[in-house]
Amino acid sequence: MRRILLNLIYILIITTFLLHHQTHAIKHPNGNNMNNNISHITVKDIDGKSVKLSDYKDKVLLIVNVASYCGKTKQYSGLEEIYRKYKSMGFEILAFPCNQFGEQEPGTNEEIKNFCSSKYDVTFQLFDKIDVNGKNQSPLYSILTDNEATGKADVKWNFEKFLIDKDGNVVARFLSKVEPTSTEIISAIEKGLAK
Repeated sequence: MRRILLNLIYILIITTFLLHHQTHAIKHPNGNNMNNNISHITVKDIDGKSVKLSDYKDKVLLIVNVASYCGKTKQYSGLEEIYRKYKSMGFEILAFPCNQFGEQEPGTNEEIKNFCSSKYDVTFQLFDKIDVNGKNQSPLYSILTDNEATGKADVKWNFEKFLIDKDGNVVARFLSKVEPTSTEIISAIEKGLAK
């Protein structure tokens, strides 16, 4: 009985130690939590040019995985509306096409760009088509889907949104059903811009 009790205490101590060390965030040299910060990431835009996300320092970002043939595609209109309203205040939208949900973004980057321009008059930044989940998940979405601010969870569907503060930290996550023009998103953007 005593041996069982000692083994249980030993397991409890080891488990507590492992859990304690697992929850500590890696600190970026500027003081940001690395697992919350996207500034060190480089992505490709829709034309294949490299873009450093650190170039967006001092801007509030809304990062969205998009698709052209989805029931949520009409959210392009709402995204463009908030972009035009807040861009002069330091707000940017970064849209990443993704074909992982019902194969609703099958086109090439050129086809996606033309669709967004002709159907929704999109003027915010479009990026290269990526995987947001799975073994080929982009490094950006590795952070967006696993960080201290919004937790760990795969992207559920097209048009899921992540709010990034002026320092490049993930601060909020909005499911696809939350419209871009919703009070929830607008108030979060305005709060971020006010800082």
